[in-house]
Amino acid sequence: MIGFLLSGAAAAFGQGERELAEEYFKNGDCPKALSYYSSFLKNSFEKIALKNYTSCIVKSKTWGDGEQFFKKQIKGDPKNAAWYYLNWGIMLENQGKAVEASKKYEQVITASGARTELKRDLAEEFRAQNQSEWAKNILLEARESAKRYDIFQLELASVYRDLNQPEKMIDELLSYGMRYQNTEVVQNMLQDFMKDEKEQALLEKVLYDKIQKFPSEGFYNELLIWYQVQRKDFYKAFIQERALDRRFKHNGSRLYNLGMLALQNVDYSNAGTIFDHLVKEYPKGQLYPVARRMAIFAREEQVKNTYPIKRSEVQKLLGQYQQLVDELGVNVRTIEALRNMAILNAFYMDDFKKAIEILQTAIEAGKGEKNFVDKCKLDLGDIYLLQGEPWEATLVYSQVEKSQKDDVLGYEAKLRNAKLHYFKGEFELAKAVLDILKKATTREIANDANELSLLIMDNTGLDSTEAAMKAYSSVELQLFQNKKFEAIDTLKQLYKKYENHSLADEILWLTAKTYIKLDSNQQAMADLKLLYSKFGHDLYGDDALFAMAKLYQEKLSDKDQAMKLYQELMEKYPGSIFVAESRKRFRILRGDVIN
Repeated sequence: MIGFLLSGAAAAFGQGERELAEEYFKNGDCPKALSYYSSFLKNSFEKIALKNYTSCIVKSKTWGDGEQFFKKQIKGDPKNAAWYYLNWGIMLENQGKAVEASKKYEQVITASGARTELKRDLAEEFRAQNQSEWAKNILLEARESAKRYDIFQLELASVYRDLNQPEKMIDELLSYGMRYQNTEVVQNMLQDFMKDEKEQALLEKVLYDKIQKFPSEGFYNELLIWYQVQRKDFYKAFIQERALDRRFKHNGSRLYNLGMLALQNVDYSNAGTIFDHLVKEYPKGQLYPVARRMAIFAREEQVKNTYPIKRSEVQKLLGQYQQLVDELGVNVRTIEALRNMAILNAFYMDDFKKAIEILQTAIEAGKGEKNFVDKCKLDLGDIYLLQGEPWEATLVYSQVEKSQKDDVLGYEAKLRNAKLHYFKGEFELAKAVLDILKKATTREIANDANELSLLIMDNTGLDSTEAAMKAYSSVELQLFQNKKFEAIDTLKQLYKKYENHSLADEILWLTAKTYIKLDSNQQAMADLKLLYSKFGHDLYGDDALFAMAKLYQEKLSDKDQAMKLYQELMEKYPGSIFVAESRKRFRILRGDVIN
């Protein structure tokens, strides 16, 4: 009983020393901290206490005391000798005695014996001390002594990353991934590690080599597809996914997902290629109707985003949608195609009557699908607005608001009503609705609401009539109604009148975007240059620079000027959302990317 009490008292005393040492260490009083740490460590071992002790030895340069301490501790506490050797080495490093430090690090490995987990912990501490070479040595020695070459693969991958040895890093990661079929861990580490273009190219090469060597092993294909999707190289991803689809009989499901991903990333060309393949490969499959529609939709997006938009191309799309409806009939499988036809007729062919008729057919065929019907009603509201019937539009939008009160479509209807108030110059009403929508569940709606709310807030209240803002919002309505030439004339007048107004940069940006849609590229360039020179430091600086670079690349065939502007954007606006795309385009123009 007395022995128990004495040991308890000793433990309490030791803990008290530890706390005092910690307090003095935090306050920078190294002499007192050293006294308490050395006393505590004589009876107890703790890595943090030892680390702090060594740190104080280095700060106070009491090298002799440190050496005596380490010698005594190694003799008195052989079980933890490896940790004392490691800290002794750190002390010698700080003395500038690199050769002697290396000898201590060798002794760390010897003293760790066959304790594999201890070697892992020591490797971690070596890395923390920027001694990655020694971390590598002790992990490799652990493998050797255990006669197991499959251990510490993730740890060694991290060490090889520190040592800038990407080949070995990739080899460890792929070996781990294959052994445990764990693509997620490998992907996460590669995402953290593969920042350099050369490393990425090396990974791609290694994966292609592995696929050739082990054609029946899907792991490498999976990883290569993931890598290509990260780089938004959807064609290469399609080639790999197509091979997996044939080998593992996925029946096109994964290819469909890849096609949708390409669409989301506005790679309409490759999305179309993927959906076309599905249509051809699985004409009797479940995915056929939707793949057929998405193939047309991908081409539709291409047409809508290629300026100027050609009516003849829109007419072709309408013909393709009509063929699909004729083949599959008017039913739930074709209602989305009908809806697309209505939108094309309204927005690009100015055939509002036909658009409304098609929408009514779609609503009747899809009346069991509440969400679909409400989407069609939103389209109907847009068509009324195109025709210049805002009261009819707001009536339909409000119906959807009530029908989908707390759902995404309800928020979308609310946003359209807010825009309608904005177009009509009812800024207070618009802002009241937008402030509610800023808290919307979908980021896209919240962002749109926030953007329009800021525009109204920044440009109203500057004069009692709010004339500039009303003129600007009415131009935006003209553009919604496809009255681009009238809008250009109005925008030119607005800029002359409000050159010194807070709206000036907005006016120039909207003018340039409208000229681009009209394929009037020299006029667009002139406005973008003016915008960049006058407001480059402001909100649209990076937008203007990116738009100019794209025009030089895609429309004006001036590769050198495009490269110069992409580089300027990357240097001047490192936080811009256009940096990644600018870097990709710059490399393509320089000839780095070979497909």
